[in-house]
Amino acid sequence: MPEIGQNQLPKDVLQGIASTACLTVAALYLPVIGLFIGLLIPLPLIFYRIKLGSFFSGVILCAVLAIVGMIFGKEGAQSGAFFFYFGLTGVILAEAFVRKLSVEKTVLATVGVVLGTGAVVLFAYTLFSAESLLGLLTTYLQKNLELTIALYEEIGVPPAKIEFLQGSLESILYIFVRIIPGILGAFTLFTVWANLLMVRPILKRGALFYPDFGSLNRWKSPDHLVWIAIGAGFLLLLPLTGLKMLGLNGLIVLMVVYLFQGLAILSYYFEKKRFPLMLRGVIYTVVAVQQFLFLAVIMAGFLDVWADFRRLKKQKDKKPGR
Repeated sequence: MPEIGQNQLPKDVLQGIASTACLTVAALYLPVIGLFIGLLIPLPLIFYRIKLGSFFSGVILCAVLAIVGMIFGKEGAQSGAFFFYFGLTGVILAEAFVRKLSVEKTVLATVGVVLGTGAVVLFAYTLFSAESLLGLLTTYLQKNLELTIALYEEIGVPPAKIEFLQGSLESILYIFVRIIPGILGAFTLFTVWANLLMVRPILKRGALFYPDFGSLNRWKSPDHLVWIAIGAGFLLLLPLTGLKMLGLNGLIVLMVVYLFQGLAILSYYFEKKRFPLMLRGVIYTVVAVQQFLFLAVIMAGFLDVWADFRRLKKQKDKKPGR
């Protein structure tokens, strides 16, 4: 931890609380884009954990949690859970940085702790609730789906589509509840990876420590993971609903892993061909909004095990002493 003057320390803590609280309140108040703002909540917590240490990052986390509870009143529990999810992600990711873990261990440790903590808290909540965990999730999702349908009606979606959604509500709920583990795993994985990338220039600008992960556009997933993906796909063909859901949850998570690998391939060639930053941004945006290109990037990451698009294996073989 860098040396910080006694006069500077309170100022840094207050700045950490203010910046984190502002992002959290904006994320909770603004519809649609709120979730994207939520992805930024871990950034100040990582920054001030590296700068001030674990104790003061804990102070910031607890202070913002209290602020959220006071601002949102009756909805404080849900709002607090929203903040705690992203806040804990930032704190654990920063701890992994400090311990100089590899990039894989950093991501897996953060995802594991965040999801494990969430599971324990949710289980503890159901012990004191009259409703089962499945019933709790179903009720929550049903309310959100009904709000979504109401929003579609307000913005002028054709009545035929609204009727189709209303008629399919029960089927959507049945599937959605059972793929929540995969969705949460995939989203947490994406949140951790996105913050790992976004925080680097922030820490460098503040002359703070950032672990040397090497060139991440050369990163690739373990080769054996592809067989797990194939196995998960095979489970979808079986007539047993439980196994189908298991395979679907697995594929949802693995799609994010291969998305990262596909984006690493893109980044590698952008760097190699010296694409302008603005053009790179445009291409990344198009990939994000075009479903076909999005899936193509995921497929490229999956096929990279055999195709070796970046010729990493050949480069490894050409190293001196081999």
